[in-house]
Amino acid sequence: MTPDRFETESRKLLRRLRDVMASEAAGQARLDMITHLIADSMGTEVCSVYLFRDEDTLELCATEGLKPEAVHKTRMRLGEGLVGRVARTGSAVNTPNAPAEPNFRYMPETGEERYSSFLGIPIQRLGQVLGVLVVQSRDARTYSADEVYGLEVVAMVIAEMTELGAFVGEEKALARLHQQSVMIKGTAAQEGAAEGHVWLHEPRVVVTNPVAEDPTRETERLHTAVERLRGDVDRMLEMAGTTDKDHRQVLETYRMFANSKGWIRRMEGDISRGLSAEAAVEKEQSEARTRMMRVADAYLRERLSDLDDLSNRLLRLLTGQGQATGAEMPGDPILIARNIGPGELLEYGRTLRGIVLEDGSVGSHAAVIARALAIPLIVHAERITTEALNGDHILVDGDRGAAHLRPDETVATAFRDKIAMQAQAQKRYSSIRHEPAVTRDGQRVTLMMNAGLMADLPSLDSSGAEGVGLFRTELQFLVRNQMPRRSELSALYARVLESAGGKRVVFRTLDIGSDKVLPYMKATDEPNPALGWRAIRVGLDKPGVLRMQLQALLRAAAGGPLTIMFPFVAQFEEYRAAKAEVDKAIEREKILGHPLPSSLEVGAMLETPSLAFAPQKFFDEVGFLSIGGNDLKQFFFAADRENERVRRRYDTLNVSFLGILEQIVRRCEESDTPLSFCGEDAGRPLEALCLAAIGLRTLSMRPASIGPVKSLLLRSDLGQVADIIAEARETGEQSVRPAILKYLRDTD
Repeated sequence: MTPDRFETESRKLLRRLRDVMASEAAGQARLDMITHLIADSMGTEVCSVYLFRDEDTLELCATEGLKPEAVHKTRMRLGEGLVGRVARTGSAVNTPNAPAEPNFRYMPETGEERYSSFLGIPIQRLGQVLGVLVVQSRDARTYSADEVYGLEVVAMVIAEMTELGAFVGEEKALARLHQQSVMIKGTAAQEGAAEGHVWLHEPRVVVTNPVAEDPTRETERLHTAVERLRGDVDRMLEMAGTTDKDHRQVLETYRMFANSKGWIRRMEGDISRGLSAEAAVEKEQSEARTRMMRVADAYLRERLSDLDDLSNRLLRLLTGQGQATGAEMPGDPILIARNIGPGELLEYGRTLRGIVLEDGSVGSHAAVIARALAIPLIVHAERITTEALNGDHILVDGDRGAAHLRPDETVATAFRDKIAMQAQAQKRYSSIRHEPAVTRDGQRVTLMMNAGLMADLPSLDSSGAEGVGLFRTELQFLVRNQMPRRSELSALYARVLESAGGKRVVFRTLDIGSDKVLPYMKATDEPNPALGWRAIRVGLDKPGVLRMQLQALLRAAAGGPLTIMFPFVAQFEEYRAAKAEVDKAIEREKILGHPLPSSLEVGAMLETPSLAFAPQKFFDEVGFLSIGGNDLKQFFFAADRENERVRRRYDTLNVSFLGILEQIVRRCEESDTPLSFCGEDAGRPLEALCLAAIGLRTLSMRPASIGPVKSLLLRSDLGQVADIIAEARETGEQSVRPAILKYLRDTD
């Protein structure tokens, strides 16, 4: 079969498929018609369509050539047999001798034993496999490259038809996921619960016309859209100017792809075979997505991601979708996105009820902003952008890291009860917000709040916080496309101090690196960024930025008190070097005649086990210490907090971890060094109670956690809790959690 003849036959097949799409036949009848015309057009004895019944099960939904009674009866697990292998790998299987293949599974109920050759093509859309399209023949033949290509095009059209609900009919096995309730599990990045409706950050483009009659017209439409795309990229480059080199580099990559002759030529070839311009773009995008999933190199993945984004822009130009489509954000928006930058998230602000990201991380820019805005956030929610549609009803459980899309009424009712209980509890907490956190045995615990935005400062009063135990200064760097000026930072820090009304504010210097990369700073590809070039390591290697920030802080104090803290200090010398930069900055301000702070505290975050074993002189010299619980715990247990498979294996209330915390408490007591604990665990009432019991009497947390923590402290006896912890250690318990829970049940 020559390429020219195949293209003609392919176009005929696609035209016949278009007729099926226009048919008013029920879902099953449509599938039967499709398998018949594919077998007839390709000259094969068998054509079968397998679709996913659920995430792990494929079902034979239509066939021409196999036994009709096997339809909706034959099922296989993902990865089982050749069909399951195609579905699992997302790659074609083309063999002249199917029974000789390692994955072959004979299904006697289908009567397939007579057929030797096998060609299986994944039915997929943008990397999501929806099913498998199979042709089989008695003859032992390997299907040609042109035949494979033709079936790939047909499979893509079937995928589009599946997405559009073309096969929804009488069979439950064919019910579309977009009409079903689904629970998507991710990773909890910000606690809280929210109910609302989906708002897609980048609305999906739905290709409603995958097959086209006039290749010439479709090619012209493609060229027109590409020219507009090139013009848009050129205008973005002009706006970027010459100052933002990294931003320009991304746009230069966009321009390279937009002018790629190979990219355009492949799409033109797809159009010549019968696809519409939109379908041709999406076919190339799907292949880029598939390659992206298999590439290990971070740089190449980033470039393929650029191509993916460019394809989305081109699809919107061709379809008009995602532009002035009249779509309005719902009044209770839950933002759904693959990922989102901090600037974009801040533009949405507090209008959002919740956020669910397909990518992201618990330490990402988005997570930091979400925590600052107290918006429930879930990351690593696989398939959420392909499952969700604008306006879908959704429940976000930020405590468990689960999103319920199109929930049934039973789930929704239980969820609303949970939200109502939380609201009722918050009312109780507001009545004690101005009470000091004094336990039943008379121990005073200071409760501070974490912040990173001016918008957080009103929570000082509403939450009852006694000050800001951690002000994240990196947010002002992350939300910009260029380095902020010293005067801008100084003005911001001055407003923070003014808004705090004399309460203590601990400014943490720039904590970047790991997954917090500045948009205008060249990213470094590190095998383990959490253990790499980050925080104070960057500050000491790039002292110009650190000095500029220290000068801004000194000027913001305007002669008042100032507290500065360095992040991720791993050894004494790092603290000494950073403190020396403070001393230099003070001398410079003195020479310039600027007022100096009335009092200055300079401390460090203890986030690495190494610093717990620093020389005694370090503890004598440092102004104060704040334990960064999130990082310290992951390094102590060697368990990445981004990895759900390991991070939940290790408990904060493990006696070993409490042991190192107690050691730090003792060393600070010996040197009279002020000590606090900052991190997610400080805001969990049970954990906070145990931290206070072992001697950590200053805790810093998100504002919403202060009420629940204070409520538990007021009714607890720290001496009794300390005895329970000591007893658990003596008896060899791994965690004190069960014993503390029993104590609380008995004392309620």
